This record gives sequence, structure tokens and C-alpha cells, in this order.
Amino acid sequence: MEQEKCARFRFGLLVTGITEKEHLPKLFQGIAPNHICSFVVIDDPIFTEENPVLGQRNPRGEKRKAKMVGRGDDIPKKDLEEIGFPARRYLTANPCHFVLLIDDLEHNRQRQAQEVFNRYRQAFDAALKEEQQRRASVHFLVNMLEAYYFADAKALNATLAIAPLQADYDGDVEMIRNPKGYLRGLLPSFNEIVDGGKVLSLINVEHILSNPDTCAGLRTLFAWCVKVIKLNPDYQDLIPPERYCLNGGVLSDLTKAQLDNF
Repeated sequence: MEQEKCARFRFGLLVTGITEKEHLPKLFQGIAPNHICSFVVIDDPIFTEENPVLGQRNPRGEKRKAKMVGRGDDIPKKDLEEIGFPARRYLTANPCHFVLLIDDLEHNRQRQAQEVFNRYRQAFDAALKEEQQRRASVHFLVNMLEAYYFADAKALNATLAIAPLQADYDGDVEMIRNPKGYLRGLLPSFNEIVDGGKVLSLINVEHILSNPDTCAGLRTLFAWCVKVIKLNPDYQDLIPPERYCLNGGVLSDLTKAQLDNF
């Protein structure tokens, strides 16, 4: 089915943490003008004050899988209720809606990354029509959102009473084993929600992705969004390929196949 030509794209986010729920749309604020696209956390009835986010999913154990097969189940009911069905409701509301499920991929989950990805992807594919499946994607912040603060020392220092970083991190911030712990070691009073929100208000993703050899996970997330925006032929030249180093920068082996959806 040919995608409708959208004058404005709306990206709905499914997130696993409170900081992301409160502030993650700020990460995308520079990608394109507001009249062309917007990013919002999906406000679905399944999410309540007691259960505000979907929560991280881990690979299902073999015993759990066996029980599900015995009942004739393919997908955990909770995954359908908190991932598949909210995505379906959001996508059904408007053909110019797209869904991003974004989770942290901490160091201790790296070996299970493919299984975690598969679990999220299966929840989408089980609940969505074929046309809707390509409008939903799964991405990871590696090892967590706070990693990217270290790639933009200017934004981090500008939000705090002291300047904990003398310069941007020398290397790939997606290789920092525990970014949150590293940050609290530098600044014990750092509040991941309040202070994190301030950092995200200033963070410059174009700067973070200016090194083509780093940040494969984040670049793949932005590459997917850019491909969506360019579904409108009028926007083909809106985001040049050198921005975010999309013309040759490293991509995530785990999530880049979704770029072939379009």
C-alpha cells in the first residue's frame, strides 16, 4: 500500500522510563521544523499514574515459553496490551502517525539484545496490520540515555551549577558501561529527571552524531525518522545526508534492517 503524502508527520513514542516519558521528545527538537513533524509520548488509556510507562522487557525464559506454547499463545498478553494495542490505536488514528519504541540497552543486556529486540518487534507484528508494521520501529539508547550527555559537554555544563566536563567524551559514548553511574560520580547531586530534562532541552544531536564512527544506535534511530520525513517528496532536500552523518556513518546491526521498511 502506498504511503499517503503527509504534510505533517507525528511520531508517537513508547518508552520504558520516567525520564524518557517526561523529556525524551526534546531529543528530536532539531530534526525538522515543528510544522513538518512532532514527537510525543503516546498517551494511551493503558498507561496510568500507577503504570505510567510500559517497562523494560527481557527475553522470556524457556519455561515461560513452554507454558505459552502449551496454552496456544505466541505473544505475552502484557506485550500486546502495553505495546501492540497502543501502537495499533495510535497508527489507526491517522495514516501520518508513526511509532517509535525506545528502550535503554544497558551493558548487562547486551548479550540478549537480539532477543529483546525480537520480543518488542513481535508485539508490534502480532497486533498491527502489514501496512502499519512498517510504520512502527524499535530502537535502543546505548547503554542508556545519559550516555549522550557526555557527547555534548556544552549542553551538560550549561544546565548545572558546576561544569563537570572539560570537553566532550573522547570516544564512543555508546561504549560507556554505566553512563548514569559515571555521571553521578562526577556530580552526585545530579537528578536524572529534573537535570536530565534541562540537558535535553539544550542537547545538540547533530553535534553528537558529527563523528561517523560513533553512536550507531542513536544514528539509526534518527535515520529511521529522516526516512519517514522524506516519504514526502517535497521534503527530500530538507535534511541533507551529511547531517547526522547519514551518508556513511555507522549504524546499529541490531536495528538498521528497519530502515528498509521504506
